[in-house]
Amino acid sequence: MFFGVLSVPAWAESTLFLLVLLGLSLPCRPVPGLTSLRLPSRVADVEESIMPAGKRVAVIGAGPCGMGAVKNLKDEGIEPVCFERTGHLGGLWRYHDEDMDGVASVMKTTIINTSKELGACSECPPPAHYPNYMHHTLMYKYIYSLAEKGDCIRHIKFHHETQSIEKAEDYEQTGRWKVTCKNTQTGELVSDTFDAVSICIGHHVYPHEPTFPRQEEFEGSILHTHSLKKVDGYEDKRIVVVGVGNSGMDAAVELSALAKKVYLSSRRGAWVLPRVGPKGNPFDATFVRRYLHLLQSILPYNLICYVSEKQLNERFNHELYNLKPKHRVWSQHPTVSDTLPIKLLSGVVVTRGGIKHFTKKGVVFEGEEEETEADVVMLATGYKVKFPFLSDDVLPIKDNRVRLYKFVFPPHLPHATLAILGLIQPNGPGFPCGEMQCRWTARTFSGKLSLPSREVMEADIEKKLDYIRKRFVDSPRHTLQVDFISYQDELAEEIGCKPNFLKLLFTDPKLFWALLVGPSLPYQYRLQGPHLWEGARDAILTYKERVVTPLLKPGQKYAPRRRGLLRVGNIIQLLFLLPILWLLYSLFFN
Repeated sequence: MFFGVLSVPAWAESTLFLLVLLGLSLPCRPVPGLTSLRLPSRVADVEESIMPAGKRVAVIGAGPCGMGAVKNLKDEGIEPVCFERTGHLGGLWRYHDEDMDGVASVMKTTIINTSKELGACSECPPPAHYPNYMHHTLMYKYIYSLAEKGDCIRHIKFHHETQSIEKAEDYEQTGRWKVTCKNTQTGELVSDTFDAVSICIGHHVYPHEPTFPRQEEFEGSILHTHSLKKVDGYEDKRIVVVGVGNSGMDAAVELSALAKKVYLSSRRGAWVLPRVGPKGNPFDATFVRRYLHLLQSILPYNLICYVSEKQLNERFNHELYNLKPKHRVWSQHPTVSDTLPIKLLSGVVVTRGGIKHFTKKGVVFEGEEEETEADVVMLATGYKVKFPFLSDDVLPIKDNRVRLYKFVFPPHLPHATLAILGLIQPNGPGFPCGEMQCRWTARTFSGKLSLPSREVMEADIEKKLDYIRKRFVDSPRHTLQVDFISYQDELAEEIGCKPNFLKLLFTDPKLFWALLVGPSLPYQYRLQGPHLWEGARDAILTYKERVVTPLLKPGQKYAPRRRGLLRVGNIIQLLFLLPILWLLYSLFFN
């Protein structure tokens, strides 16, 4: 097995079992700043909704998070009304050729960076025959199928662009909001009042476009990757791609297939992770596991980074390729690319420093004196956190930083009736984290959960932001970081759907072990609590079949690997399990 990208012998998992079990069953030191303060929301005495009959919630945006919000509001008996400015659902994942201001879209060649099982909906796994890393067309098809299954589409008002969200006249008493939208087909302005609002437009909408010295002299073209839809038209061009995040990597790799030369420009470099993990398994499903996550809260951070960087450099030497940054590997949002190394080896992509200044015919890079000729400069410089329909007093934003309780609720508002969903960057798939936000928000809007005092929320926010400041590189890219497992656990505890590991140890050891050492799959949060899913256990135990199925030939059957009961690993596990069972028996039954 592996820890992060740290190689660990299989038997070592067993030696850590006692430590891990105690971490699951008893209060333990959390990953700093991520689980934060243990401040559970108050659960209402009755499960029935205490909201007035006919309560309605506006949902802004019909992307994956918007559809998740609609579905979970319906689960709580609330009427959702979703406003979508285009004529389609799917948000970022619905490809379109047009470069539309305020509308995100993937490139025509985009493949997801996270595997299908780890990034699935918690009550509906993707079809088994779908590839583990889906093309954006299949991702859109999956999202659409979820919207159909949840009966969400009839709640969408297409071609309605949100113009403003303001406090209603009776806001102080009711917490209601006035939403004004423009019908993009007729130009008509329509206003309505809602009991609450969920904003689900994400943070890949408004490009961040920095300026450089003497940029006005440049005779070529400058554009942001937000506007890059296809690589057609860039044949034989000399292209500078600025930025080495995921957008920059994808742009450089795809453009290099046609361009004369691609220069990958970066001020600080980046650690590059692959999609393909050990033995050809999905990288994230191999490494995002609960027992490894618990170890991260115990072992020294620098040790974890040292071994992880060593393993990554064995795949390709970041220093040799002029990509090695000064920061540690886990101090950045993961940058994923399997193709970049061969592009660098073949010379169609070359790395350079940051841009010192522009010239008439190109640029001069940092550390160089000579001009590098370029026809196109592509800015892969991220996005601005921006909500043009909200005033600053409702949601203040400074330097891409927003103060939100658990990255959802503005703490200064007297009513918990405005939620910002999807404004996070997990170190894993975003969909499960966004879905958990939708579930928690819907429960809060229904009155079944409530938020703590403003003082408590502000303390929680400050602790999280302090963690981000200390852990991550200081840049606009790293203001929304959350941990994939910790963040879901935190919200799951509020909802009441976090698995009871101690109970599972005695009642369902097979499932317990799968949750402990297997991938941290989203289905685990449907095993118990509100709106549980009867198929969750089976989905967890059969995930491997869905990973293997798309790799099989027609007519070939999945044959699970059978392991003997007397394997050395099993014997060692048993030796460590027996003392734990005896300890627990002594504590609870004597």
